[in-house]
Amino acid sequence: MAGKITEVLQGAAALVKGMGITFGEMMQPAITEEYPDAPPNFQERYRGVHVLQRDENGLEKCVGCFLCAAACPSDCIYIEAAENTDKLRISGGERYAKVYNIDYNRCIFCGYCVEACPTDAITHGHGFEIASYNTSTLIYRKEQMLTQIPEGAKFPLKAAPLNPGGSGH
Repeated sequence: MAGKITEVLQGAAALVKGMGITFGEMMQPAITEEYPDAPPNFQERYRGVHVLQRDENGLEKCVGCFLCAAACPSDCIYIEAAENTDKLRISGGERYAKVYNIDYNRCIFCGYCVEACPTDAITHGHGFEIASYNTSTLIYRKEQMLTQIPEGAKFPLKAAPLNPGGSGH
């Protein structure tokens, strides 16, 4: 009989302890995000939509080495590389990514691509609003991920056109 009374008292003590925690949390102020009225506050390490970076001259950092695609466990990165020429310089290396696509239907935001990139060309941004009912809109092209050309960058993406009808010098 004494064992059953002890068991009931222990159960009641556990119940009072649990309810004390519950009531204590109820008295704390609620943390409410005001999204979409105010922008969300992300931590610096948040892994959002990828961003392709440029250097200080405005050239693309991606040199088409395919290391990010090789490191991707979900095989969501597709790259086609092309050679830089004297007339058309896109990146600082010998090659550049002519085509750079990420399929967000497959991406798991693991960050392996960011870690594998030797030129820090691909990073995680803070974009998060990519939900879509149409899966074809979840394939992001290079143009969608590339950062803007920095203010005051001095580089010609294309050489000056030749003088039509002239000798070309």
